[in-house]
Amino acid sequence: MALQESLRVSLTPPELELIACQQPIEIVPLISMERTAFISGAYGPLRPPHKATVPIWMALNLKSKKKCHIVAPEWLNVEFLQDRLGRETSQPGFSDLPFRFAEVSKVLLDVASDDLENPDKIRSLLKNLREARQAKCRDGLGTLDHSELSLPNLCSMEINEIRPFFVQSMHLLTQLQRQPPTAP
Repeated sequence: MALQESLRVSLTPPELELIACQQPIEIVPLISMERTAFISGAYGPLRPPHKATVPIWMALNLKSKKKCHIVAPEWLNVEFLQDRLGRETSQPGFSDLPFRFAEVSKVLLDVASDDLENPDKIRSLLKNLREARQAKCRDGLGTLDHSELSLPNLCSMEINEIRPFFVQSMHLLTQLQRQPPTAP
């Protein structure tokens, strides 16, 4: 979502992707590697064909060098996404998805689409899911009042997108509430 400079008070999508890349993911290494220490922790040992759990940033790095296959998270498949899309379009609330599903799915589709089953269908479902959730966000912001905004199960990207509008709207509502009523 493109915003004017004055409304850019939130993190950018690439910054959110960087944060999401700290999450663990399973890989199937194609090389052997002893336990290796990094600033963020020690990972390994890697022994093919046994699965290992590493941060996404490390999995992406190994994948780009053709040294591993990434095991897709359990939620990144056609059946799960079709189910969630059905819930989004048939139920009033937001369906339960991983908090950073948008960022994780984007980086995995960008770098490791060959490790995913039916990546084109997954892209299409994620796009439809995002559009359905954005429509619900717009509807939720339309019912904004000064006391609260309840939109449970929003993901980090969605929260980040509505934050500037929400903050500005709450500021205006606060100002309007403080003004004394004008006499007719």
